[in-house]
Parts: sequence; structure tokens; C-alpha cells
Amino acid sequence: MTMTEGLPSRLTMVTLGVTDIARSTAFYEKLGWKKSSASNESVSFFHMAGTKLGLFGRTDLAEDAHVANTETGFSGVALAINFDSEREVDAAFDHAVSVGATPAKRPEKVFWGGYSGYFADPDGHLWELAHNPMAPLDDNGNMRLPE
Repeated sequence: MTMTEGLPSRLTMVTLGVTDIARSTAFYEKLGWKKSSASNESVSFFHMAGTKLGLFGRTDLAEDAHVANTETGFSGVALAINFDSEREVDAAFDHAVSVGATPAKRPEKVFWGGYSGYFADPDGHLWELAHNPMAPLDDNGNMRLPE
């Protein structure tokens, strides 16, 4: 790839800066997510469909990116998992809360025609659980959007 081609439109990994790697790792394992054997006490990796999730110390992540490690409240980012039905959203939300997630918004019908709710992980990272009837999932669980 040359720079004139631009960046590839893909997401290979999401890294969350966390205050306690062991606590956050335990939370995501309780969700039922599989931790990679590449994980160690400084970083945890989780296998996800089509991408990976990394948990890295918040201070170390800020230092690596050369940015200030400041608490700003809402970061302007929410990660999302889409489901085939409202019932699946409700079940996933209830499971997340049962293993320690903080409910931010119980699932409900939303203005854009779908159904969604939000929970926060132990560090306040928001996860949206949604059913979007306008963007069904393919056989691999990926959203289908019109070209």
C-alpha cells in the first residue's frame, strides 16, 4: 500500500486503557469471552469476531500515545455489539449486569428504529447492545450495510 491509496478501512484491534488489568480481565472473562494465551500481567487480549480486544494500563497507554492521562467523563466513544433480536439484546444486557457491568441505559426502542441499551465496564467504557432491523447480521455476525 502506498500513502496515495489511503488507509485500509478495517479495524483489527480495540485497546481499552484500564486502571486494573486483572480486574478488567476477570470482568471480560465473566462475560464469556476467551482470553488469548498471548496475554500477560501487563496486557490482556481477547478473541472477537473479526477483531481483537486489548486491555492495557490506562497510564501506560496514554504514555505510549504521548497524550495526557486525564479523566474527562464521557469519552465520546461507545463500542457496540449487534444482535438478531430484541430478546437477544435483553439477555446479553442482563448477563453483562449479572457479572458486574454497570447499567447505563436499559434496552429500549430507540429513535432510529432499533432497540438498544448501554452498560459500562469497570473503567466506564461504554458498550452498546443493539438490534438494528435495517442492518441485519450476516452468518458471521457482522452487520450488513448498503454499499
